Amino acid sequence: MRVLITGASGQLATAFAIRLERMGEPCLALSRSQLDITNPAAVNEAVAGFRPDVILNGAAYNLVDRAEATPDEAFAVNRDAVALLAAAAQRQGARLVHYSTDYVFDGQTETPYDECSPTSPLSAYGQSKRAGEKAALESGARCLVLRVSWVFGNGNGGQNFFNKLEQWSRNPVPLRMAWDQISIPTYTEDIVSTTLQALEADLHGLWHLTSSGYASRYEMARFFLKAIHRDRIVLPADSSYFNPAAQRPFFSALCNRRLSEALHIRIPDWEDAVLQFVRHRQETGGLA
Repeated sequence: MRVLITGASGQLATAFAIRLERMGEPCLALSRSQLDITNPAAVNEAVAGFRPDVILNGAAYNLVDRAEATPDEAFAVNRDAVALLAAAAQRQGARLVHYSTDYVFDGQTETPYDECSPTSPLSAYGQSKRAGEKAALESGARCLVLRVSWVFGNGNGGQNFFNKLEQWSRNPVPLRMAWDQISIPTYTEDIVSTTLQALEADLHGLWHLTSSGYASRYEMARFFLKAIHRDRIVLPADSSYFNPAAQRPFFSALCNRRLSEALHIRIPDWEDAVLQFVRHRQETGGLA
């Protein structure tokens, strides 16, 4: 299986590249500086040159607050580039794997969203990701669209909640974390494993791929700090305390039951995934 990975500097793409190399699968991981996925000629040249069986889109515009001021940039990467990748995949006869987000929902529910739940994004970022889903699924290419949430992993050090939290906690002052943002932290290693299983099973269409369970940012922070033995006061705060430019959904947990049943697996609980992440960081010297 020849795999072309976009967005190679991101934490999910990094996890895929490492896993595929370990498996001995031919893999070409290209960063934004190596492949601008908004450039049609560049996309066509990369796909025609490598001739992948799978195009794995690890690139995304995920600056949620900045997207409110730069929606055109968000849509260029999260919608238009996805259409280019899907068209290139179709010409090549390759499969496209694309990742979306729980932020396509408005959070006004009391149970986790399934794949049939109506979308209603609150932010420009969420709108651009919903448009990207549509671009992939309506392209005519063989597409696997996986909605994920609150992704964290070992690569790209500063770009996930737990790595930032570890940095913040070095300052011995109380930390304030949002209690009114509830979703599911999902580990890149679990995303990689489950995606590869979905490809092996030749799944296509839209699926939810998250850890099991759910938590607020406040609960996540307390659990992580306890896991790294960092004694800090964590106070619950309303999201408005942080004065964000973009509105986040209150409860955007995704139900992974359909995917779990299709693959005959149980995706680990988010707490177990966080503990695995902590162990890896400690073993590699990433945590003091």
